[in-house]
Amino acid sequence: MNMAGFYDESISNGLGWRAVLFVSGCPHNCPGCHNKIAQDFNYGKKFDKEDIINRICDNSILKGITISGGEPLCPENIKEVADFIEDVKKVRPQFNVWCYSGYTFEQLEARNDKETNRLLKDIDVLVDGRFVESEKKPNLMFRGSANQRIIDVPESLKVHKVVSLDL
Repeated sequence: MNMAGFYDESISNGLGWRAVLFVSGCPHNCPGCHNKIAQDFNYGKKFDKEDIINRICDNSILKGITISGGEPLCPENIKEVADFIEDVKKVRPQFNVWCYSGYTFEQLEARNDKETNRLLKDIDVLVDGRFVESEKKPNLMFRGSANQRIIDVPESLKVHKVVSLDL
């Protein structure tokens, strides 16, 4: 997996101080995508999990991590993303995990495969759905278009339907 970028600290990609990993590669090709260059699976540099985990451990103000892209939940990226989140939670078990995906919660749950299920259990908040340029609203918190939802993943998995967070 390639990494399109990494922020050691951010307050605009989820609640609280968090690290942000941008993975490379996305199959959606949403018109108006703000990170079009990251759609290329070969963009960026090789993901160095140990380096990123060390940077996270060295930063005591962080409360969580956000995984974005590209598309972190596409089949080409999901195993490495799941492994990474599991390893982060081993060293920072209290970390809150946000993930941005063009796939909807329903699409991810319907996959019912090992890697998707493993990753979903470690995600606290999912911002789901493709970016839709005609629904772009600059004043939305933590999302680019009005069709995207901010989802409480643990609660949604319990009831097998979307439980939205009102932020």
